[in-house]
Amino acid sequence: MATVTATKVIPVSEPKSLPHNSHVKPSPGTQDTIDIEHVPVDDDPRQWSYARKTVTLCIVSLATMVSALAGNIQNPSNILIKNDLHATNNQISWTLAAFILIQGNFPLIWSAVAEITGRKVVYLLSSALFVVGSAILALSKTIEVMIAMRALQAAGSSAFLSISAATLADIYDTHERGTMMGVFYAAPLLGPALGPVIGGLLSQGFNWRASFYFLLICGVIIFLFFLILFKDTYRCERSLTYCSALQRRSASQEPVRRLSQSTIAASEFGENKTHDNDLEKQSQHPVVPEKIPSATPIPGPDKIRLSIKDINPFPPYFQILSRKNNVLILTVNGLIFGFNYCLSYSCERTLANVYGYNALSVGLVLLCLGIGSVAGSIIGGRWSDRVVGRMKKANGGQWYAEMRLESAKLAMPWIPPFIIGYGWACDKHLNVAVICSMLVLVGFTSIWMYASTLSYLVDANPGRSAAAVATNSSFRGSLAFVSVMVAVPLQNAWGDGILFTAWACLLGAAEFLIIIVVHKGESWRKENDENERKMLSK
Repeated sequence: MATVTATKVIPVSEPKSLPHNSHVKPSPGTQDTIDIEHVPVDDDPRQWSYARKTVTLCIVSLATMVSALAGNIQNPSNILIKNDLHATNNQISWTLAAFILIQGNFPLIWSAVAEITGRKVVYLLSSALFVVGSAILALSKTIEVMIAMRALQAAGSSAFLSISAATLADIYDTHERGTMMGVFYAAPLLGPALGPVIGGLLSQGFNWRASFYFLLICGVIIFLFFLILFKDTYRCERSLTYCSALQRRSASQEPVRRLSQSTIAASEFGENKTHDNDLEKQSQHPVVPEKIPSATPIPGPDKIRLSIKDINPFPPYFQILSRKNNVLILTVNGLIFGFNYCLSYSCERTLANVYGYNALSVGLVLLCLGIGSVAGSIIGGRWSDRVVGRMKKANGGQWYAEMRLESAKLAMPWIPPFIIGYGWACDKHLNVAVICSMLVLVGFTSIWMYASTLSYLVDANPGRSAAAVATNSSFRGSLAFVSVMVAVPLQNAWGDGILFTAWACLLGAAEFLIIIVVHKGESWRKENDENERKMLSK
């Protein structure tokens, strides 16, 4: 892998004053926090044209839709695969379980790589793995090969889900991020709804291998889009992971020396020193630290080169988990995702066993869940930005991340009753129109809430957006795996009514966690920021 040369990186331990963005102002008491998201960079992605941003959004949205679609496109063909490859029910289950586990947890690797090498390298490598996995799956002769290639396919597709949200954080500022996150997340929500329909059509029209040939074609198209049309949005100056790796490397090469507040490493600014001084004069809240911390100087670009040896996914992962506000929201997102997997899986069984629907008919009913989810993501995202804008105006133009969660309150009271209504509609075998209506409502409200919590994770972790989304993927993938494994036993033992009443209680508890973060999240983040600054100054 090619090494990356460090250029103009601001050491995170320096209490340097940065220019404030016109749309984002710090909350009271946080003026001394470095706004790494708005560090001046060359070719700032947030200043790109509307057309360039739209092309980027469309490419990453298509990639995430195919990634999500790949998860359940084989479901209508499971019986055909079992018969053709002489597989057992347990082996078929592992083709699904391996995909969920790998796709949920492998983003931890991709996010760490993306924060050192950039987004485009990761997109190209992951899409290539997806193509290879899909090709071998279409030609596989044994179930063991299929399980292994489903894992490889999941490893490739997992980057799309985690890095794409970080890409949007690179190009969209906080005042518009909720809307664009809502539009973006509509794509991976539509994928699971379309998967059974496309898989059913292809398996009935051709055979079970046709689904994987379809994914192969999609993978090649996505690879070419990233290769030709995608412009990298990553800027190392705005990555805390990169800055930390750079400081570790520089500390091992040069002695530590004390810097004054106004001292700036020559290698950091060089010819842009005059420009940066002008920017400092524009700052309305200059930093006046109580004492001057020591910092590691950043050597010139010819002296430091970061490579694959500097990639370590665990420090960013544990940094995300060290914050209580992150842990609570990650738990909420994991429960929402686990619920949706359990809902899709159990609904498919109910429609097939009770209503006698074939694979295509099941897919069409599940499309209602996708329609509701897409609508909830888009409308909820726009509402999220509207609420943030209104609260920011009422707060004197000052913004803090927890404002994002206020928009979830509109949907929260409706989620438990809609889930209970769906469960008992299935349990009492009501007309399928009732089930379709409840699927739309459940998808709309639950993803409305998820659109706010996902955007909050990005907003609350500036400079670590890729790591935050990757950790979110790990949580939701692990809980989805557990929910799928226990769905059938619980459905058989309790029935749909009690099963989804239990889920309604769990999501009700998740809503309580959101309320806690709304009231305590800002103080928790300030405390964590202060602790990190003290550690860096030692």
